[in-house]
Amino acid sequence: MFTHIRQYFSIVLVAALFISSPLQAQHEPSDLIDTSAAQAPSFDEHAAQENQGHEEEEFNIGEMIMHHIADSHEWEYAHGLVIPLPVILYSSDRGLEAFMSSKFHNDQHEYNGYRLEHGDKEEIVPVDESRTVYDFSITKNVASMLISAILLLVIFGSVAKAYTNRKGKAPRGFQSFMEVIILFIRDEVVKPNIGPHYEKYLPYMLTLFFFILFNNLLGLLPGAANLTGNIAITMTLAVLTFIIVHINANKHYYMHLFKPTGVPVALLPIMIPVEIVGVFMKPFSLMVRLFANMTAGHIILLSLFGLIFIFKSIIIAPVISLFALFMNFIEIMVAFIQAFIFTLLSSMYIGSAIEDNHEADHGIGHEAAGH
Repeated sequence: MFTHIRQYFSIVLVAALFISSPLQAQHEPSDLIDTSAAQAPSFDEHAAQENQGHEEEEFNIGEMIMHHIADSHEWEYAHGLVIPLPVILYSSDRGLEAFMSSKFHNDQHEYNGYRLEHGDKEEIVPVDESRTVYDFSITKNVASMLISAILLLVIFGSVAKAYTNRKGKAPRGFQSFMEVIILFIRDEVVKPNIGPHYEKYLPYMLTLFFFILFNNLLGLLPGAANLTGNIAITMTLAVLTFIIVHINANKHYYMHLFKPTGVPVALLPIMIPVEIVGVFMKPFSLMVRLFANMTAGHIILLSLFGLIFIFKSIIIAPVISLFALFMNFIEIMVAFIQAFIFTLLSSMYIGSAIEDNHEADHGIGHEAAGH
């Protein structure tokens, strides 16, 4: 067997040397004519070669990364494979206008008095700057959010139907898989942190967890949108938790903000602003944590693939691809962890707002319970 392997590698080596060695051309008498003028590249060819080399040297990995993680008015799955998305604009002088983003595919990126600008963010602006236009377009992130919403409705609709049809029977198939996750969120996250009134908030918590999880996982697919890496999305989720906390908070929660238990009166001018700042830091931390973790994961993966174009070596490509594959598996784990942490912290914030006694925040409740 080793003899055959040795012969195989010998043939491959000889073939590689033959291909890589310079071939000596066999010139006929007619080739003896001076062809230096024909073979010498013209000035235009030199300029084209220099421009081509200059363009290759100008690969900007930062622009490539920002292009892929930012929102857009078209969905680019791969280079050359682009799906235009609907542009929906409203202005007082023209009313409602709708067309596809492919209309901007020209040298000026303009259509019907509008221009598609690529700056820190992609936006559509009127050519006449005096006009006020409201953009309700379906961007890449909006389309991804609609897809995730449809998936959630289909999946949980089928699970609910299975429970209805198999009432009193053991779950099976996909229903049993989803039940494990649902029961874990209910028994290990929501119930311990919110308390006996957890059932009122369980639908929101499950929706929050699965919405974040689905969009985290969808964002890892090739050409997918970075929805949970968009700070506007994470801010909306954090604001929803903030609203639910303060709508359902009891008087003990608000008393704790303006008259913390056990704090001397002289320190109240210091403690009250600290407590109020803490109220807004909770949703802020929720917003930034999810945004930063998911965006960082996308940036790392795109940076690894960008190294292939920077080094321009086929040798490094398999190594980087394997490492990127390993990082992608870690990102799948991070997708679950971030959905779990967001739901866990939201449960804790709601639980702390609806509990009857807040003295435990200062350790007084634990000491009293110990005695």
